[in-house]
Amino acid sequence: MDTPFPYHQYVTGKNFVGRRSDVTLLGNLLSQGEHVSLWEPPKTGKTSLIQQTLFTMRMAGTAFTVGQFSALNIRTAEAFLLRLGSTVLRMVATTPQEYSALVQRYLDGTHFVFDAQAFSEKNEVLSLGWEMDQADVSALLNLPFRLAQDRGDRLILIVDEFQCLDLLEDPSALLRPLDASLRENKDNRRFSYIFCGSGVNAMRRIFRGSQLFNRMVERVKLSPVDEREMADHVHKGFLAAGKVIEKELLQGACRLFKGHLWYINHLASICDSMTRGYIMEPVLVDALGCLIAVHEPRFNEIVSGLTTHQINLLRATVDGVVRFSSADIIRKYGLNSSANVKRVKDALMKKEVLSFDENDNPSIIDPLFEYWVRKYYFEIKDA
Repeated sequence: MDTPFPYHQYVTGKNFVGRRSDVTLLGNLLSQGEHVSLWEPPKTGKTSLIQQTLFTMRMAGTAFTVGQFSALNIRTAEAFLLRLGSTVLRMVATTPQEYSALVQRYLDGTHFVFDAQAFSEKNEVLSLGWEMDQADVSALLNLPFRLAQDRGDRLILIVDEFQCLDLLEDPSALLRPLDASLRENKDNRRFSYIFCGSGVNAMRRIFRGSQLFNRMVERVKLSPVDEREMADHVHKGFLAAGKVIEKELLQGACRLFKGHLWYINHLASICDSMTRGYIMEPVLVDALGCLIAVHEPRFNEIVSGLTTHQINLLRATVDGVVRFSSADIIRKYGLNSSANVKRVKDALMKKEVLSFDENDNPSIIDPLFEYWVRKYYFEIKDA
């Protein structure tokens, strides 16, 4: 069913709000054959930006083929490479005969095979016939570049939740060959990766915490959506449904969620279901309560998994503290020592609760969690 407030899927076209400059930037990078990394908190519009960009490129007459897979449930290098290879092969072929021919041509001499029985029973395009070695890794990572070059096609591969590779037993065993593959094929402009991730700190460790991918992958950062533009979009959605709401109330909601489009659309959808006419402030407050009720179990789980020191540093962040290692802050919030502060910060970053900017200023990644932890967990009355 068509809804003016979609929050269950990515959006394009009339439902895509703001970020036009991001669309232009990403489109230019992909058109030039660059590799791109895109990391932002969950549900902040990464997929919508990618899909809107691809739509715009197609409308401009650019021809390309797109493949996509998720690394969310991948915990071994072998599983990642098999999924990558299978996705790439499916981008350029459709029949068992074509898959078999491509594997024989491009992966000959490796332990990767096309197994007709595995394809028939499990729909597996690529299988491992023996334990994988470094030559296999290199050949598989070079596969999309070779296919794109030989076919004369432009191929774009989207890898979702790429930060999950940081959970591998030895991430560098895969990330280093991937980096080497990008450098070896740096002059091949027919194939592009889009490395997309919702674990902002893990993605930063991969792309900024070492020399890997340096100058090989361009980061695209989501621009903030102007709260007035977002409020206007939601206001028009209510008008289309025959309902009215004051724009000032919508701007307040956009400010509360810091422009987080998924939360804003979800809140608007709840409001839309609660009334048939004029939407007053009490309706908005009730809708906010419903939204919090949906996410409260997740928030409870987050804080239940934090140590006392981590909770104390979280409280300091809520109170506006930006420098945690001074003696008075350590004493006030019971943080023990500056060495302990660093350990606690690292733990909260690994748990994707806090993020720190280039000036080491902290922020809580999830705006609704920030509101909940301030008002309901720490019970700060003026929240």
